[in-house]
Amino acid sequence: MSTKYLQRYTARERLNHWAIALLFLLAAASGLAFFHPSLYFLSALLGGGSWSRILHPFLGLAVCLCFLGLFLRLWRDNLMTEADREWRKHSGDMLRGETSHQGMPPVGRYNAGQKGVFWLMSLCLALLLITGVMFWQPWFANSFPITLRRIAVLLHAAAAVALVLGVVMHVYAAIWVKGTLRAMTRGSVSEAWAKQHHALWHKEISGRQ
Repeated sequence: MSTKYLQRYTARERLNHWAIALLFLLAAASGLAFFHPSLYFLSALLGGGSWSRILHPFLGLAVCLCFLGLFLRLWRDNLMTEADREWRKHSGDMLRGETSHQGMPPVGRYNAGQKGVFWLMSLCLALLLITGVMFWQPWFANSFPITLRRIAVLLHAAAAVALVLGVVMHVYAAIWVKGTLRAMTRGSVSEAWAKQHHALWHKEISGRQ
């Protein structure tokens, strides 16, 4: 019996996702190079310290613009629902291995954990954009008092750390849940995967077809 697959992401959505991933890696590497001396070797990825300093804000801006396109398409699917609240009650049991994915309450296109990461990324990128502009030399920094710029630097670093942790969780979950990576490489998931992990979304998609 052949496996039936359902489309989860279009080619355009996947291209947007991988563009964000590549730009984020470059922006993160250049940012980390200036975060601590031990990480300065990462600046070599962009041609050295001078080029890293020049390109970092433009890479960050490109990440935000690409993510905006993703945000506008997916924000409605990431609003919390009653089903997500029920799923969240059992998430601790699942992480401890006491409850399998099959035993979790049914959810829509995304579960509460995925939605949490989505909103964390959205908030962090907004903070990074706003604070980054405030000390972006030589374009905008002189428009803000030095005290505000110092606060912006601290907030920028905190948001960057939170974003990196969010991305790590996102990647780990994609690898941990077998069959998930296919969604962003081929755009489709098996019907069995959809039934097991996103039963309400599967029902909705099946109803459309």
